[in-house]
Amino acid sequence: DLLVTLRCPACSHAATETMPTDRCVVFYECGRCRTVLRPKSGDCCVFCSYGDKRCPFVQDSCECPEPPN
Repeated sequence: DLLVTLRCPACSHAATETMPTDRCVVFYECGRCRTVLRPKSGDCCVFCSYGDKRCPFVQDSCECPEPPN
């Protein structure tokens, strides 16, 4: 797992979180304002949209696995 800093677009709060390397994270709740972040259009996860690093699936130029049902 990798450490990534996520920045909330609503309140600009930055938090360091552990990014899993085996799945995408499609929901993240800001620790300050409680806004629930979702990936921007075209991104597979919240780390790609709001993190200082892209997820490994994008970095490796392969498709992100489907989230579990």
